[in-house]
Amino acid sequence: MCRLPAGSALPASLSSGPDKGVISVTWAPDEMSVICPSDRIPDGATVEAAWRCLRVVGPMHLALTGILASLVGPLADARVNIVAFSTYDTDYLLVPQVRLTEAMDTLTAVGHRITA
Repeated sequence: MCRLPAGSALPASLSSGPDKGVISVTWAPDEMSVICPSDRIPDGATVEAAWRCLRVVGPMHLALTGILASLVGPLADARVNIVAFSTYDTDYLLVPQVRLTEAMDTLTAVGHRITA
C-alpha cells in the first residue's frame, strides 16, 4: 500500500495492469493511493509495507447488504486492524502480515471463505 501526491498520473509500473495479485488505484483531491504487489510500487511513493491482501471468495452481488460489516466486526473484536477495498464483484481486506493467520482463522470461524 502506498501514497503518491495529489494530481499524480498513473505510474508506468502500474499501467500494464496486474500480472499477479490485485492492483487498486484511487485518486482523491489530496492524494493518490495505490494497493499493489510490492514489486510494482511506484518510485517516489510513501510506502506502508508488511500488509497482506485477503480476498473474500465471491462474487459478492452488489445487492447484498452487511457483507463488509460481517468481515470487519469479528476482526475488530480480535483487534486486527484492516484496510478494506472492493471491486465490482469482490471484497478485499489488507491485514498486517504479523496478524495474517489470526485474521484468516477469525474469518473462517465465522463462516467466510478467504484466500490470501
